[in-house]
Amino acid sequence: MKKKDVIVLLCVAAVVAVFFVFPAVYEFYNGFNARHGLTMSFLKFALLSTFGECVGLRITHGVYSMPGFGIAPRALVWGVLGVGISMAMTVFAAGVPALLASLGMDDAPALMGAGLSWSKVFVAFCISVAMNTIFAPLFMTMHKLTDTHILATDGTLRGFFTPMHMGDLLAGLNWHRQWDFVFKKTIPLFWYPAHTITFLLPGDARVLFAALLGVALGVLLAIAAHKK
Repeated sequence: MKKKDVIVLLCVAAVVAVFFVFPAVYEFYNGFNARHGLTMSFLKFALLSTFGECVGLRITHGVYSMPGFGIAPRALVWGVLGVGISMAMTVFAAGVPALLASLGMDDAPALMGAGLSWSKVFVAFCISVAMNTIFAPLFMTMHKLTDTHILATDGTLRGFFTPMHMGDLLAGLNWHRQWDFVFKKTIPLFWYPAHTITFLLPGDARVLFAALLGVALGVLLAIAAHKK
């Protein structure tokens, strides 16, 4: 472990420790999160998911950033995507139990507010499957397109705000990898079970856990790429 890794770990530990050492900070976080959920979704994903990409870069290339990587535009994209994820989670968490109720599982909406049970796990799994089947492919494709645009514009904010030539970006996307790996493997093998856990958590913890999953997936994908 190099000096820069120790510094990063110490910084992460210091940030986490603040919430335990200073109760007022944790209370402020909870209050702000309750009043400004979408703003917090932006910040959580902008910070945590971008950090996950930086860790992935450290694993594959030995550095946390490099020319053209574009930490600032990546954070901006993750923040916007985080708002979309938060909105999708709200829609599917309410809509899927209502759909199950219309199909005969009358207690599905009430189960999401009850204690842990196998029936609740089933409802959470259905929510996860619906969200990751309907919403995730579009989300993942947009994320890949913005990543490509960031790299093509040298990772600068000014370059990022230049027009995105969507036709060229879509034509240049590796659809074989997008389908065979991103859609067919990560969605059913990682996101279905991971977001089942997400929807078993209290509502105010779901977005934070989803952002942390982005960190974990970034690390796992980087390890897989490194081994390959």
